[in-house]
Amino acid sequence: MEIKALNLDGIWVVEVHGEINLSTSQELKKSFEKLPIKKIVVDLEQVSYIDSSGLATLVEMLKKVRGQGGSLGLAGMSDKVKSLFEITKLDKLFQIYPNQKDAITGVK
Repeated sequence: MEIKALNLDGIWVVEVHGEINLSTSQELKKSFEKLPIKKIVVDLEQVSYIDSSGLATLVEMLKKVRGQGGSLGLAGMSDKVKSLFEITKLDKLFQIYPNQKDAITGVK
């Protein structure tokens, strides 16, 4: 997994490439912990697979961001990843956007 974090006009965009699974979710968590928590977009366009530990990491981050009055949006999910969010009903919990640009606008 590869993670790249960019600050775009006060919004942190975290681009994730690869799989988010048990062996990589801790790396994602550590990347989140380095960011100032206010407005975050997690771009999942290049994520081919996510398991329950990856979902748990995203839920944990969402709770932390919301607890500090911030917002977190998810962007660019593949149909496979999006269906997992729908099956687990997490699509009701997260703000999900079709692409990074819409997510940046949505979390402002």
